[in-house]
Amino acid sequence: MIQFTKMHGLGNDFMVVDNTNGDINFNIEQIVALSDRHFGVGFDQLLVVEKSSTTGIDFRYLIYNADGSEVEQCGNGARCFARFVREKRLTLSNPITVETHSSVITLQINADNTVRVDMGKPRFEPSSIPLIAEHVQSTYQIENFDMGVISMGNPHCVLTVNDISNIEINDISMQIQASDLLPNQANIGFMQVLNRGEINLRVYERGAAETLACGSGACAAVVHGVEQGLLDSLVTVHLTGGDALIEYQPGGVVFLSGPAEFVFEAQIEL
Repeated sequence: MIQFTKMHGLGNDFMVVDNTNGDINFNIEQIVALSDRHFGVGFDQLLVVEKSSTTGIDFRYLIYNADGSEVEQCGNGARCFARFVREKRLTLSNPITVETHSSVITLQINADNTVRVDMGKPRFEPSSIPLIAEHVQSTYQIENFDMGVISMGNPHCVLTVNDISNIEINDISMQIQASDLLPNQANIGFMQVLNRGEINLRVYERGAAETLACGSGACAAVVHGVEQGLLDSLVTVHLTGGDALIEYQPGGVVFLSGPAEFVFEAQIEL
């Protein structure tokens, strides 16, 4: 039996497990079964807390999609991760420094229990996304769609649309994800600019389909909007599950702020 906590960040939901003792090993079949919303726990991602062997790093942060694939980054999950390790008294530190599959991030728990995440600098070089392209461009055409392509520690495509309510997000996203130009696929964001400090956003996450919110996707959308001259440096992102606040200055790091909520705790047998 393993103990787990169900959490969510703006409706992007997670199963969170403390594996700091190192005695739990998940395989793909188990993760897929646990993610099933009818026969399992149900989640967009599984978050696993592990000890870090790196000096100065508090924890290692593992993220698995509902299809069992491991991913590099999850902003909403990072906020839940921060509140989980504090609530479980795994650390008294604040801020908390965490290493992911692709980077090191810093998590600051605010007095109101929202969390501000230092997501690091966005990466635009095609090889770091990864994207098959010869050089950095402000936009790329993939499967006949124009978009920005950015890494926030994980790959994102951002399409600017007039109205996010009138698009076939599943069909378009699956077309783009099937492109040979994206060897690791990507998360696909659809951004509607309302004004220079406000956007609507829907995100199709690889390995999880459309989710109610995607923190790293919100960061990527704002980065693209700022770099295109469409947005200011402080932007409220309206996601299906609620609002996130993103801060970004060109050349700098990206900050993601938003809530992280506990839902329930339980035990389950693997």
